[in-house]
Amino acid sequence: MRAVDLDRDMTHVIPTGTSRDSEFLFRRMEALTFEAARGAPGARVLDSAAGLGQDSRALARQGAHAVCAEPSKRMIELAKLVAAKEAPATPGSVRWARAWSEALPFRDESFDGAFCKGALDHFDDPERCIAELARVTRADGRVVLAVANFESLGCKLQRLAERLRRARKPGRRTYHVPSDHFTRYDARLLREQIGRHVAIDGFAGTSLLWGVRSWARLLARLPEAWASALLRAADRVAARFPALADVIVISGPPRA
Repeated sequence: MRAVDLDRDMTHVIPTGTSRDSEFLFRRMEALTFEAARGAPGARVLDSAAGLGQDSRALARQGAHAVCAEPSKRMIELAKLVAAKEAPATPGSVRWARAWSEALPFRDESFDGAFCKGALDHFDDPERCIAELARVTRADGRVVLAVANFESLGCKLQRLAERLRRARKPGRRTYHVPSDHFTRYDARLLREQIGRHVAIDGFAGTSLLWGVRSWARLLARLPEAWASALLRAADRVAARFPALADVIVISGPPRA
């Protein structure tokens, strides 16, 4: 992550509109991350590159004690404003630390679990982030990473369609790695990097065909029940074949 990114205008970072496939993807990614993190009541959990802290607040509502590590002062201030508007007390708690995920200011084995959702490919040195998450997690704890897969079925189909058209329209596509993503992850690279620091025992895929416009248009036209059934069916395929999924959630205890 570049220092210039930390306090930029966040209006293009925070989603203001969505579609049925996007809503489904974000819900499933959150559910799989929480399930893998095992943030039980009373557990101390690290949310790395926490952004607005919505995941930590959700875990706090389940009774966990979350610590948000986020390098952007502006993002932390905005997150606290959002949290203040939500107001109701929770059985757990949320605390903030302004910190780079590649150099966490916590002692070894400080947390019962640590996760990084949707941010690993934003770091200049993502493997250092993985090593730090493993370092601060207890030996019997969980390290969880949810990462966009740029070799998903959806990305492959869109690249193929572009080659067949032979005329590319201007503008970035969803299968292009954004300028603020510094690593182009796929299933193989994820396993290779994470496996050096985490004893992988969970490797799950979720969502299929995100970003394919014809898929999104079909879902928008269908009755909600039919669209939901299609999304769930596609998700079952993604779960069986994670290398084709839009997002991969990978987890396990830290290596000794």
